[in-house]
Amino acid sequence: MPVTVAIADEVTDELVEAFVRLTPQLSSSSPPPNRDQLEEIVSSPATYLLIARGDDGSIAGSLTLVLFRIPTGLRAWIEDVVVDGDARGQGVGEALNRYAIDVAAEHGARSVDLTSRPSREAANRLYQRLGFEPRETNVYRYTGDA
Repeated sequence: MPVTVAIADEVTDELVEAFVRLTPQLSSSSPPPNRDQLEEIVSSPATYLLIARGDDGSIAGSLTLVLFRIPTGLRAWIEDVVVDGDARGQGVGEALNRYAIDVAAEHGARSVDLTSRPSREAANRLYQRLGFEPRETNVYRYTGDA
């Protein structure tokens, strides 16, 4: 399946509907973003919402690339990668990640980070095939309930 990737520059009904369909495939605990939330993501100078389309032109997946400057340099972080179940195994995830890596490099990021649950075996194989390497680090999360 030929895949095209582009940065979303406007929020359309099609984009809102795509996230209604894709978000449950990414997270069972998070509701899909509404139009205002998508507008905030698309208009932010720190986030790039990448959209992949299959050969039929429909939205087959998305990825959010976050770029932010810290004292030690420009950081690039990939978040919320989701490929529609019907399009998995057809190069959508690879196309999204390669595009994100290129965008990060164009902006001067020296590396790109992401996390992936161990249970996402196909995704982890893809990331390693693309050159991502596991880091010796601990990931911590604060939820405010402590």
